Amino acid sequence: MKKLGALLLAIACLSGTLPAAQPASGPDIRLVLLVAVDQFRYDYLTRFRGEYTDGIKRLLTGGAVFTDANLEHYPTVTAVGHATMLSGATPSVSGIIGNDWFDRETGATVTSVSDPTVKPLGSPTGSAASPRRLLVSTLGDELRMASGRPKGAPDAPRIVGVSMKDRSAILPVGHAADAAYWWDTATASFVTSTYYFADEAPEWVRAFNERRLGDTHAGTWWTPLSTPSASLRQFPAAPGAALYNAIYNSPVGNDLLLDFAGELLARHELGVRNATDLLSISFSSNDSVGHAYGPDSPQVRDIAVRTDRALGRLLTLVDKTVGLQRTLVAFTTDHGVAPLPETVHERGLPGGRLTSKELFEPIQQALARRFGEGKWILATAGSSPYLNYEHIATLGLDPAEVRRVAAAAAAGVPHVARVYTRDDLLRGLVPNDRIGNRVLRGFHAKRSGDLEIVLEPYWIRQAQGTTHGTPYSYDAHIPLILMGRRVKAGEYSDHVALNDLAPTLATLVGVEIPSGSVGRVLAEALQSAPAEAARRRR
Repeated sequence: MKKLGALLLAIACLSGTLPAAQPASGPDIRLVLLVAVDQFRYDYLTRFRGEYTDGIKRLLTGGAVFTDANLEHYPTVTAVGHATMLSGATPSVSGIIGNDWFDRETGATVTSVSDPTVKPLGSPTGSAASPRRLLVSTLGDELRMASGRPKGAPDAPRIVGVSMKDRSAILPVGHAADAAYWWDTATASFVTSTYYFADEAPEWVRAFNERRLGDTHAGTWWTPLSTPSASLRQFPAAPGAALYNAIYNSPVGNDLLLDFAGELLARHELGVRNATDLLSISFSSNDSVGHAYGPDSPQVRDIAVRTDRALGRLLTLVDKTVGLQRTLVAFTTDHGVAPLPETVHERGLPGGRLTSKELFEPIQQALARRFGEGKWILATAGSSPYLNYEHIATLGLDPAEVRRVAAAAAAGVPHVARVYTRDDLLRGLVPNDRIGNRVLRGFHAKRSGDLEIVLEPYWIRQAQGTTHGTPYSYDAHIPLILMGRRVKAGEYSDHVALNDLAPTLATLVGVEIPSGSVGRVLAEALQSAPAEAARRRR
């Protein structure tokens, strides 16, 4: 007995000098969750704050809120914004210069994610899409490379994007994603492509689509949360394209996306393994509603408040499956939107509508008068024309001189504020102000057109509803909120860019900053790394 006691005493003494047992190894952050809400102006955070009771309120009170976050690029459109979020790159580097552009090599207009080498999966009418036009890496790509594990390995990071739009699902997660899913409005099905899967969509995706959740809304009403006895619209009475378009143009689209995202969170086992996973979810229906009704409408107000509820559902689900203490959340948008011109007029402000013909026809006419008849403009993308180089060469003309004549004609169009030629942008000959710099960052030598035409504020090329795309604050001032481990909650009023999100997230999860990033780490909102974590990284 005495010998046993002595032995126990010796063990007790030794235990004071030995290191404590270490917990199972693994990353502190198991899930990076990017939540993008398409066309969610910054002022929606402040205008509707009193009505937020759930997810957005949780982010505003528990996250780092950047009140002067901006898009430092042009044009301010969906593809460019989503490509920027997790790459930190500008269009001049990423190659994503718009939702679509004219490809001189093929002589056809392409989209930011169109890919003739892949096929749609999940619906015959789905888009053949991939990230191959993106010229830079994303946070997901850097997570994959840092792990050293091949895609599909049990302990490899899993990287998934989902949205109603193909570009919004694909571009944030990049080249090495395990999957991206988007909605085919023609069939009310979530689809993917052979870039991600060999020959068919996963069985669980097919099973989800077979539930036909969209059809259950036939003949129902969209009623606002604030006055449930009122109604904002009735959905078509029968399943079909009309119903599915109406769903996309309502909060029901967001609800369907959230249902699908909850399923994929479980099916891909995101955040529950010994790895840091990434989920990007982009709510597209806010954009459709905003285009149709404008930012001052009751429809936009209602879908914003419903987005707060939807985000609350998402955070609750993530907390149950992953744990918010192991989740790094980023909340942002791809662009804002202009008010309806009719609303602008009611307020006594300048603004209005301009047709594409009114903008581009004077350029065609001026070139014909100066150099002779011919098809001078091959195509347009946004407010940028692509001139006919073959015709210019046939006539033996100097392309720079043709562009100068075209630019002078465009500058003479009423309500055109600025015109930059390809030559100006290649040489950096633009005013060193916010607008000039944003246009310069949006120019890609191989993909952009021959002129960049900026209209006056609140002037849009849209026959009905409203749109976005300008370098002005109503399109470029965005929400940016971070919440999670090592993030210091509070409001931060210094100027920041959407480009800063990717390097900040990369720093928090300990991987290389994406290849084309031009942003900075938002160090003012980050806590110092714990000593033990720092030792593990060394």
